Amino acid sequence: MVEFLNVDTFKEKVFDYSNNKEWSFNGDKPCLIDFYADWCGPCKMVAPVLDELSNEYDGKLNVYKVNTEKEQELAAVFGIQSIPSILFVPKEGQPQMAMGALPKETFEKAFKDVLGVEK
Repeated sequence: MVEFLNVDTFKEKVFDYSNNKEWSFNGDKPCLIDFYADWCGPCKMVAPVLDELSNEYDGKLNVYKVNTEKEQELAAVFGIQSIPSILFVPKEGQPQMAMGALPKETFEKAFKDVLGVEK
C-alpha cells in the first residue's frame, strides 16, 4: 500500500538528513519515493501505476509519496525542481532519481536494476 510521508516519517523510515551528512538508509526494504503535487497532471497519471505496483510488489519494497506543496522542506532537501520526481532507494548504495511520468515497464526495470527486486 502507498504511504504518504511528512518530514518526521521521512526521517524515521528513509533518511534522517538532520543528523547525517552521508546517505544512510533507515528502511528495512528498498523503496520508491514519488515527489508529487495534487495539481500536477503527469503525477495523476503515475498515481494508479504506483498503486498497482505497490500491490504487486507488496512485502518486497515500500512505495512512498511526498506532496511537494505540503512538504516543501523535503522537496528542498532533494532539490526537486520538476514533478513527478521519483527516487529509487536501494537497501544498500546510493539512491537514484528519475524525472517525469514513467511507464510501468520502466518502474519494473528500475526495481530490478536499481533496487534488486523482482516479482
